[in-house]
Order: sequence, then C-alpha cells, then structure tokens
Amino acid sequence: MEYRLMKLDDIAAIVEIEQEVFAAPWTAEAFRNELTNNMFAKYMVLEMDGDVAGYGGMWLIIDEAHVTNIALRSQYQGQGYGKALLRELMKTASYLGARRMTLEVRVSNERAQSLYRKMGFAPSGVRPNYYSDNMEDALIMWADLIPDNRGESETAGTLEGGEA
Repeated sequence: MEYRLMKLDDIAAIVEIEQEVFAAPWTAEAFRNELTNNMFAKYMVLEMDGDVAGYGGMWLIIDEAHVTNIALRSQYQGQGYGKALLRELMKTASYLGARRMTLEVRVSNERAQSLYRKMGFAPSGVRPNYYSDNMEDALIMWADLIPDNRGESETAGTLEGGEA
C-alpha cells in the first residue's frame, strides 16, 4: 500500500473508479482541470501492487480543507482502506496548514457517515437538493485538525454548529 500525488496519467483509472462508485461520476476533463488549473486542489492516490485502488481529493483554502471526493474500487471497500485514505488526507491537510476539514455526504449514506464520525467529523448542517442525480440532500460534516509534534494530525473532537 502506497500513497502518492495524483498524476495526469492516473485519470483513466480514477474515472473508472468514479463510474464504479458514484451515481454522478466526475469526468476525465473535471480531473484534468483540477490537476492543471485549480491551485487549491490536492489529490492523492492509494496504490496496491502498482494499481490505483482508490483516491481522495481536497481543496485547501487558507486554513480549511474541503474534501471533494474519496473513493475506492469495490474490491477494496470494507477493509479499512477508506479510513486509511481519509487519515492520509487529514494528515496532509494538517501538514499544509489546515486547522479544520469539511465534507458533504449523502444523507442516505450511513456507511460513509459512520466512517466520518469515527474519524472525528460531526454533522453541522444540510445542503438541500445537493446531488444532481436525484436531488438528495447532503449532510455537511466538520472536524478540527490538530498537528502533533511530528507534523501528523489527529482529530480534536468535533465542531458543534460549524460553518457551511
């Protein structure tokens, strides 16, 4: 298992994962734009035996990180890799100066919400009709990030009533 920065050469594999996992997948052009034109975007991949097994992305704006997407190929789900990938995103965000992290998750996605709660995220609001495929609401979740003495991060409890 290895983490590394996403490269343009990874886009085809990332789009395959998007199509496998999400009802409204991002396009190759969307990822190309993120990697080449968005100065706030930070994307990483999780490699298993040389293959892209998953990826995660975030926008880092001043001291806040916003998770844009995180996904694993179905054969790697339910084995702790999602938690490890999110932990790596959190550590990277903290290392780059973020103090808080936010994300949106479908209100029906209990599995993901459970993972996020275990990682220190707490609900702070709802974005009505957020998902374009079925107009489902998104639950907004926030976590505080605290750097430890080695530059790694841990969650520091949860935010109550965090900003949207």
